[in-house]
Parts: sequence; structure tokens; C-alpha cells
Amino acid sequence: MKHDHIHWLGHASFWIDDAGTIIYIDPWKLPDKCPKADIILITHPHFDHFSLEDIREIQKQDTIVAGPVEASRQVHATALTVEPDNEYSVGKVSFRTVPAFNLGKQFHPKKEHWVGYVITLSGGQVIYHTGDTDSTPEMRRVECDIALLPCGGTYTMTAKEAGDAANSMKVKAVIPMHWGDLVGSEADAQEVARVFKGETIIKEPEG
Repeated sequence: MKHDHIHWLGHASFWIDDAGTIIYIDPWKLPDKCPKADIILITHPHFDHFSLEDIREIQKQDTIVAGPVEASRQVHATALTVEPDNEYSVGKVSFRTVPAFNLGKQFHPKKEHWVGYVITLSGGQVIYHTGDTDSTPEMRRVECDIALLPCGGTYTMTAKEAGDAANSMKVKAVIPMHWGDLVGSEADAQEVARVFKGETIIKEPEG
């Protein structure tokens, strides 16, 4: 599965090069000299996913920042407020939002209306960044080419839960995330690879 255009920056932070359109998801602890963003997608307002300092480092005058209302209202830029189960488009990039929440713990309550993003790139590839979530029915119904799945446990799915969730989804490849900072380790990413029957792409953080 083609994935060189998907850059993992550690934790849940990614940037994606869509034929020159630069899309960030939850930028945090960005390395130096990151490319400027055309689109920034925020899943929820926790500090390790919503960092105004990092957003300002990659913003241009016309950068679109999308996120739940708690995040979008703090951004001094062109902001798009998103809610779960909706579809949006920015230029040639379209995306829809999926609820992201915990089951049996309260770090990410469903009532907050936080989200993951199913992004359709201009070439047709579909990438799903789940945000901080457990293995919910809404998540398992998503069809995509590549899923960016948390696996560190505590605040999100465990590695085994992530692998099992991927097996129940219509997904071709998985990139484990939410490990290596705050929670989780490479062993969790390897456990996803052991459980998931498809392709697991374990990336090293860039920077």
C-alpha cells in the first residue's frame, strides 16, 4: 500500500502530501522545517492533539483549520467547525467525520462530539485518522485504504483491541499511532501487526 506521502510526527500527529496539498492532523511537538499547511484537522481539544503553538508554526494566511467547536473558536484563521457524521470539502480534498469516544472510561465522552476524519485524497485513496477512540461500532463501519489507529491503551484502544478492530473493518493497511509519547511503546505497534491480518505499517517518527 502506497504510504510515503503519509508522514508520522509522533503520537497522533501526521502530515499528508496530497499532490502538493499539505494536510496536517493533530499537529503537536512538530520538528523544525515542517512544510506550511493548507488544511489542519483537529480531532479534539486535548493538549496533545490541539496545540495553538504548533498550529501557528505551520499556518499560512489561507490555511483552513477544522475541528470541534472548542478548538475552532480559538484559532485566529479561517476556521471550520465540524461535528460527527458530517461531510465537508476543502478544495480538492473531501472528508467526513466519525464520532470518536471511549467505552467504559471517561477521557473522551461521546457527549463531547469529538471526531475522527475519513479523508479522500485527490487520487482517490481514503485515509482514516480515528482520533482518540475505543473500538466503537461507528469506527468499525468505516471503509478505507489506510487506518491510523491508536494502540497505546489507557486513553484509547489497546494494541490487541486495535488489531481486532482493524480485522472487523474494511481496511487494507494500518499505521499504529498514539504510542511512544505519554503512553504506549513500539511493542504495542508490533502487537497490532501480530493481531491484524492485513498489512501493518510501523513508522518511525520524523524529525
